[in-house]
Amino acid sequence: MILFENVSKRYADDTVAVNDLNLEINEGEFFVFIGPSGCGKTTTLKMINRLIPLSGGTLWINGRKVSEYDVHELRWNIGYVLQQIALFPHMTIEENIAIVPEMRKWDRAKIRARVDELLDMVGLEPEIYRSRKPKELSGGQQQRVGVVRALAADPQIVLMDEPFSALDPLSREKLQNELLELQQRIKKTIVFVTHDMQEAMKLGDRICLMNEGEIVQLDTPQGFLQTPANAFVEQFVGGQKPLFGSRLTLEDVLLEIGPSDFPTHPAAIAKAEVPLEAALQLLADEEVLAVEKAGVIVGSVSRQALLKFMAGRLKEGART
Repeated sequence: MILFENVSKRYADDTVAVNDLNLEINEGEFFVFIGPSGCGKTTTLKMINRLIPLSGGTLWINGRKVSEYDVHELRWNIGYVLQQIALFPHMTIEENIAIVPEMRKWDRAKIRARVDELLDMVGLEPEIYRSRKPKELSGGQQQRVGVVRALAADPQIVLMDEPFSALDPLSREKLQNELLELQQRIKKTIVFVTHDMQEAMKLGDRICLMNEGEIVQLDTPQGFLQTPANAFVEQFVGGQKPLFGSRLTLEDVLLEIGPSDFPTHPAAIAKAEVPLEAALQLLADEEVLAVEKAGVIVGSVSRQALLKFMAGRLKEGART
């Protein structure tokens, strides 16, 4: 889907932002770039839609070099969500969402239907919010509009550059959960930048940790916790070692307790491969986690059930 081959970015002062990057992002994948400030993660993201030009190497999308795309065609097919939201204050919510469909000459009825569909997706009743201005919405509501505006023309790829970092913790967690639920339905290729490892662990199918313009480790959330590549990774993840062995995840809990009932619209979602320690952190503020595997909710695990499972393993001497 998106292929980086020896991609580099060097500036005129010889600063190297990205150095010889090689990786592939799969279709329908939720892929997260993370790392300290200045590591090259946002530069890498912006090279995908040519906001920043490559200095070397080749970047492919669907088997075609990004340099061969008409830049307008390329960006119309790539949604983009910023930290700053950047809604146009003089436009209504409907007008903000409709910008790219209008550029693509959609007819008015199709645009109106798409706006209503997207607002419904994120729990904003169209009849109430369609005609409001951005200043009439909370920060979390504005960011929801920012997300669906990026989806308006049904792009294949969505780029998200620290979209939730300016929000308060409760709004941020709610939007993370809503994004996971939304991704189960829309199955887009999402490339997400964050500086928060917990956010990366919660959202990403795979995570690419960068430092000084290079990949330090590219792995699943479980892989980062169980087999960190080096001391830098251990420190970034938090230096936590698995308490209950290298194979125990939320999926193991479900296999023992059964799938359980789970809400249609769960408050919190976690991937089946999340290790128990990470799940316990997620359950610090939630009573129940819906468990998702391959884009489908397969069960739920309550805080009580997880603690009981962990206590049982400790009693059996499963600590390693």
